[in-house]
Amino acid sequence: MVNPLNLTSNSFFFIFTLTILYVAYTFPRLQPTQTNLVFYVHDHFTGEDSTAATVAGKIGHTSSILRFGTVAIVDDPVTEGPTIHSALIGRAQGVYVNSQLDGKALYMVFSVIFTAGKFRGSTLEIQGSDVFALKEREFGIVSGTGYFRFVKGYGIMETEFMDLVNLRATLKLNVTVKHY
Repeated sequence: MVNPLNLTSNSFFFIFTLTILYVAYTFPRLQPTQTNLVFYVHDHFTGEDSTAATVAGKIGHTSSILRFGTVAIVDDPVTEGPTIHSALIGRAQGVYVNSQLDGKALYMVFSVIFTAGKFRGSTLEIQGSDVFALKEREFGIVSGTGYFRFVKGYGIMETEFMDLVNLRATLKLNVTVKHY
């Protein structure tokens, strides 16, 4: 029978507990890295260089992205600068859904897939609302791969250029993420 007042077992437990606490509070903790990025997404629903297409809506697949309920898929070029001729660093691939009754906002879910530069082979997963009439819109960075594993963050989107008649836009994304 074990005696609960046995000093040998209680001393061992006490020393063991102190050792674990010491290691837990003095061991260096891994701090996240903060990365700030600015890049441009070129969204073209018309023209020979179109990179987006509506696939469903209230009046079928030919519905305009400016109408409530329209769903579009995108595979947009991502560049370092605001012109389409700037260095190509990736693609923005995903889905837009016009989710506001008056047609003035999109729900967006897309991946920024880096194909060149320091982050080549990595991705950022973007999700959020795009009320495109506003000068600045904030969105969430919900995941990532490669260099951006365990990422979390946010971004600010601004419309650099918009041609509503031809449904063409250039968007500036200023992204801040923390990752390990």
